[in-house]
Amino acid sequence: MTIEEAIDNRHSVRKYKDIPIPQDIREKLDSFVRTCNETSGLHIRIQYDDPEGFDSRLAQYGSFQGVNNYIVLAGNASEDFDLRCGYFGEKIVLFAQQMGLNTCWTALTFNKKKVKEVLADGEKLCMVIALGFGEFEGKPHKGKDISQVVDEEVPDWVAKGIDAALKAPTAMNQQKFAFKMVDGEPHVMVKGLGVHTKVDLGIVAYHFNAVTGRVCEEISVN
Repeated sequence: MTIEEAIDNRHSVRKYKDIPIPQDIREKLDSFVRTCNETSGLHIRIQYDDPEGFDSRLAQYGSFQGVNNYIVLAGNASEDFDLRCGYFGEKIVLFAQQMGLNTCWTALTFNKKKVKEVLADGEKLCMVIALGFGEFEGKPHKGKDISQVVDEEVPDWVAKGIDAALKAPTAMNQQKFAFKMVDGEPHVMVKGLGVHTKVDLGIVAYHFNAVTGRVCEEISVN
């Protein structure tokens, strides 16, 4: 599965089958996470076979069922912490999709007390991502058109990146971002008020980068 196919096929899934993630897939995921941590300076980790992470009233309220594995996005606090968590969290999400797994981002609907037990002293928790074999593959949600996030003509390769960005998951599907060209280079920024917009921006940036080959530093936050 290519990264473009992973972006097209990945949708939020809240109900999971009681099937353990095979050891060979765990090893690939763990290796990928280690590389992301080395690059980002974060301390992301995956908790396997741990249903207590989503054993809470909030998880039930969020309609989560059968979540036995989850990704913990954490690390030392910094000005760009949320942005990095979004960027590298989504990088792991799409890699998991390529491995045949399903995922769902969540900021609140998990057992926060249990999840915080895995954090090192002084670490900050950003979000958690449910992980496993979904009961179904999820479905796409209607989002904005490219004309709603960029108000100028852009090269075809930039339009391709924006199209991928518009498929990125954002909190409550709010899509509070916009693109503009600066000296011939695309920039993305938060536009409007919303929850977790910096995390969303990181997710959006990774989608754009993944299909265009542009590095994260070329996507700026205003």
